[in-house]
Amino acid sequence: MAPLSNSKFFIFQFAVSVSIFIFSSCFYASSDPPLTLDYYASTCPSVFDIIRKEMECEMLADPRNAALVLRLHFHDCFVQGCDGSVLLDDTITLQGEKKASPNVNSLIGFRIIDKIKNKVESECPGIISCADLLTIAARDAVILVGGPYWDVPVGRKDSKTASLELATANIPTADEGFLSIISKFLYQGLSVTDMVALSGAHTIGMARCANFRSRIYGDFETTSDGNPISKTYLETLRSTCPAAGGGDNNVSAMDYVTPNLFDNSYYQILMKGEGLLNSDQELYSSMLGIQTKQLVIKYAHDPIGFFNQFSESMVKLGNITNPESFIDGEVRKNCRFVNT
Repeated sequence: MAPLSNSKFFIFQFAVSVSIFIFSSCFYASSDPPLTLDYYASTCPSVFDIIRKEMECEMLADPRNAALVLRLHFHDCFVQGCDGSVLLDDTITLQGEKKASPNVNSLIGFRIIDKIKNKVESECPGIISCADLLTIAARDAVILVGGPYWDVPVGRKDSKTASLELATANIPTADEGFLSIISKFLYQGLSVTDMVALSGAHTIGMARCANFRSRIYGDFETTSDGNPISKTYLETLRSTCPAAGGGDNNVSAMDYVTPNLFDNSYYQILMKGEGLLNSDQELYSSMLGIQTKQLVIKYAHDPIGFFNQFSESMVKLGNITNPESFIDGEVRKNCRFVNT
C-alpha cells in the first residue's frame, strides 16, 4: 500500500481521534439518566411555576440575565455532568470551579440562582436540588427571550465535590481550535450537530474584550471580506477593545443584530464572516468544517429547524449526569456550600 500523504495522514489521524472520543463518550454517558418529568409531582408540584416567576422578574430587571443563567448551566454540565458543582464556593476543605480560567471572568449569574433557591426553599424546603433548579432556570431563560420550549427531566442530585482541573480542561474557550472544540463536545456524548446548535446560544449574551481581541485584530477582515458594513462594525469593536491591552473587561454583544432576542441571527452573522469569537466563526470558516458550515447555513435559513435542534440538544446536555451524585449526592440548602 502506498504511503499516506501528509494531508491524508492528518485526516486519517483526526478520524481516529474522533472515533476514540466517541468511544470514550459512550462510557461517560452510556446509561440513561434516572430523570423523569414528574419527579417533583408529589413533593413540590409548584416548582416549575416558582422558578418561572423568579426568572420573569430577573428578565424584567435585565434581559441579559438570560445569557448568564444559560452559560452557568452549560459550564456546569461540562464538568462532572449537570450536578451543580459550578455553583460551589471555595472553602477550607473544597476547591470549587469558579476560579478556573474559563469561569473566573465569565460566570456572573450566581446571584440569580441564589435568589431562586431562597424562594424554592421557602416553598419546598430540602426538596429541589440546585442542579435541577439551574437546568429548569436555563430553559425558562431561553423561553423568556423568545427561544423554544422543551421539557426538562428532573431528579438530579447535587454533587459534594467540584473539579477545578476538569473545568479548566473540559470547557471550550473563545480562541480554541476547531478540532479541539469538537473533541470536547464528543467527549460529553454530544454530536457535531449538537455542538453547532448549542453554539447558537451565543445569539444572546456578551463577550469580554480579552476573549475577542485576537479575533478582531486577526482574521476578522479576511472572513468578512472587508465590506463597508463589516468595516464599520470592526471599527466599533476595536474602539471597545484596544489592541495594545487594557479594556479586557469591556464587553460586546456576540449577536450585534438582536442581542437580547433568542433567534437565528447568530448564524447569519457567521455567514457574513462577522462572528465575534474565533471559536464561533470557525464553525463556518474552517477548512475542516464541511459539516459545521452546512449546519450554519441550514440554521441561518431555517429558524424552526434551529429551534427544534436546540431544544433536542439542550435535553441531551441536561441529561449528562454525574453517577456519583446519585450515590453520594444531596439536595443543598445553599447552592454555594455542601450541607453540613
